[in-house]
Amino acid sequence: MKRQLLKISSLSFIFLFIFSAEISRAQGDLMIMPKRLVFDGSQRSQEINLANTGNDTAVYAISFVNYKMTETGNFKQVEEPEEGQRFAEDFLRYFPRRVTLAPNEAQTVRVQLTRTGNLEQGEYRSHMYFRAVEDQTALGEEEVQEGEGISINIKTVFGISIPIIVREGQSTTAIELTDIELQEQEENPKLSLVLNRSGNMSVYGNIKVDHISPEGTTTEIGMVKGVSVYTPNNQRNFSFELRNAGEVDLNSGKLEISYSEENGQTLAKRIHDLR
Repeated sequence: MKRQLLKISSLSFIFLFIFSAEISRAQGDLMIMPKRLVFDGSQRSQEINLANTGNDTAVYAISFVNYKMTETGNFKQVEEPEEGQRFAEDFLRYFPRRVTLAPNEAQTVRVQLTRTGNLEQGEYRSHMYFRAVEDQTALGEEEVQEGEGISINIKTVFGISIPIIVREGQSTTAIELTDIELQEQEENPKLSLVLNRSGNMSVYGNIKVDHISPEGTTTEIGMVKGVSVYTPNNQRNFSFELRNAGEVDLNSGKLEISYSEENGQTLAKRIHDLR
């Protein structure tokens, strides 16, 4: 008996989030600048620059999605804001909503702030999502094949999202660094800590670790950029390798850990004495 081959089309979605301190990020041949937008009252309109670095023409659909950050820094999509969280999408408009980019072509997406008369004090955040649009063939249109079995056609759809933040009023946010622990079991020592956030807005900055010897010599042994704690989270657990620790003696002296904004303003600092 002849039987039709059952063909199942499956989409594998890869969500890639831009929360590092690099000026631009690229994935799936799409480069985006800048990595995040912040409306803090001084601007009503900003631009996002897209560029196709690949060899083929690509189409991207643009939309908003909303995420909650976990205490480990991962992101979970949510449909409704949790307590203390506000979405920004209702106060933003953008154009175009879909872009077609030839190889090496660039285009600008304009984002405007609107309907802000009744904003409450604090922060609003949504993420602009750029999804690659693939040519899809309906299940019923595949060519009928003879034989038995199942054919699975997996298509990967790339997506990149960047946060867009709207801030109203003065920030009351403060950061404290706690639970500092140095682990030396691996090839590169690792430092773990907790960033504790309080107040009405999120934070975004760089963590730097300096070793201060007993003689007072200061050596930078670790740096990680683009570390955020988004509302409504009160803390974030974070760890990273101290890649330059081989230059110092971690059995003496102390560590100075600082968390600073991109403009250099220090938000928190902590001294950790070594054994």
